[in-house]
Amino acid sequence: MSFGGGPAWPGEPGPGPGDRSQNQPPYGQQGGQQPYGQGYGQGQAQGYGHGQGYGQQPYAAAPLPPAQPYPADGRYSASGPLNGGSDTPDWSALADASAARKRRRRLLVVGGAALATAGIGTAIALAVVNSGEPSGSATAAPRSSQAPELPAGGSAEPQPSFSSVAPPPPPDPMDYISIPAKDTAPLTADSLFPGRTLTLGKNGYTKGAVAATADCASTGQAGLAGVLARHDCTRMVRATYERDGVAVTVGVAVFASPEAAQKAKKEAVGGIATLAGSGVEPFCQTRTVCLRRANALGRYAYFTQAGFTSGKRVTKADEPVFASSDDLGTFAFDQIYGRGRAQASAAATGG
Repeated sequence: MSFGGGPAWPGEPGPGPGDRSQNQPPYGQQGGQQPYGQGYGQGQAQGYGHGQGYGQQPYAAAPLPPAQPYPADGRYSASGPLNGGSDTPDWSALADASAARKRRRRLLVVGGAALATAGIGTAIALAVVNSGEPSGSATAAPRSSQAPELPAGGSAEPQPSFSSVAPPPPPDPMDYISIPAKDTAPLTADSLFPGRTLTLGKNGYTKGAVAATADCASTGQAGLAGVLARHDCTRMVRATYERDGVAVTVGVAVFASPEAAQKAKKEAVGGIATLAGSGVEPFCQTRTVCLRRANALGRYAYFTQAGFTSGKRVTKADEPVFASSDDLGTFAFDQIYGRGRAQASAAATGG
């Protein structure tokens, strides 16, 4: 729809009533001119109702009488020629223009409020997303701008406390079989060789005679007596075990220090005197060959002599004799170390 009757530039004839020129811009689009209400006092012709009215529809004002040129200075005057030379202003047109301005202003206010509301909603949504909490949560506690104070340990959970003093190391069983002042447990044949039978692996043994003496030299044969005396052996405990015609006498000698026990082991010659009786026939007598061994642990040295109760000479092919010697030597080692472990455990528990 085009509008005829709008103001024209001074000195140019305005379109007459009913003139619908093809070059006339549509109503409300003045070819880049400013909206109504901004042209007066600027020397520019304006079209009524430029822009959109309420409800996004152009405002259709009643046609005005043929336009008259503005005064030469471009300023509006209520007494100037505006309505065909009449001195009375067109109050209807002015009221319509004022209503259009109010509607446009109201639309701007409503649009601005809508934009502001949308911006606030967007900011709230971003804040909720950044906080990692659902926007509909009614139980979320308000966040504090400061982190809660933690105890000195740096954790909200109670922390166990530890003493700065390191606990003493557990007692070493080797100390109790190496140092006479600590090795105070009773040493008898029954404590060192308990029971009547002994099972080691698949081999079962019967215990024969046992003996204990402070005269270590009397228990040695073919040079071992001198070795025991030279290194001050203080006690010798012996026991004999028998299995299928093979007998073994094991003797445990006690010295003042581990060094003395090691020397007695290295210098050992001859062997420990065997014990017969309690169901075991004499063995390893003169003019025969037996298997002799020596070892040491802590301040103890232990010796074994194994052979046939029949008096047969032992050869390298006699596996039962070697196996029995190994069994009783391992048993002596375990009993000596077990003595140290028992005393260390009693010291640790205050027993």
